[in-house]
This record gives sequence, C-alpha cells and structure tokens, in this order.
Amino acid sequence: MESTRQQKIARLLQKELSEIFRQETAKVGNVIVSVSAVRVSPDLSIARAYLSIFPSDKAQVLLESINKSAKTIRYDLAQKVRYQLRKTPELFFHIDDSLDYIEHIDNLLQQKG
Repeated sequence: MESTRQQKIARLLQKELSEIFRQETAKVGNVIVSVSAVRVSPDLSIARAYLSIFPSDKAQVLLESINKSAKTIRYDLAQKVRYQLRKTPELFFHIDDSLDYIEHIDNLLQQKG
C-alpha cells in the first residue's frame, strides 16, 4: 500500500517525465512515448516509470535508448522538480504492455464470438 506522500511524488514525477518525453519525441517525430504510471519506493529513492510507446514495434529499441540516457533524464527531471523534492529518485524504465494485452484479449473475444 502506497502512502499519500508516495502517491503525490509519483504523480509529480509522471507529469514531469511526460513533459520531458513529449519535448524529446517532438524533435524525433513519428514516435509517441507516454508515461502510464510511476511507482515510488517507500524510502523515495527509486522510481519505476512505466512507458507506453507507439508504434509498439519500436518499443524495445527505444526503451534501451531511454535506459542508456536515464542519468540525463534524471538530471532534466531534477531541474524541473528542484523546488518540490530535495532528492530526485533513481529512475528505472519499463514498458507498459497493458494496452497490448487488452488488445490481445479483445481479439481473442472477437474470435470466439
């Protein structure tokens, strides 16, 4: 069970990370990266961000690139939240495949029907 503080920090990080990815993907084009969820550890030192990447066939390559530049992203995030947070958590990025899973279930249900 997440504390209220964890939830507030997670929402703040999600909002700011979304803005960072929006700015970066605007430069590249043809790719959309959205932050679907952020989970913060109880000691607030680790944040796990779950990303939805479109088109999904580029997701793995893009995730590797994002993980390689995690320190730069953390620095950019720290600049944005420096007045709200004393210490910016370590960032770990994961692919949120829940939309693909939902689509797969819908396809299975349509085949049955």
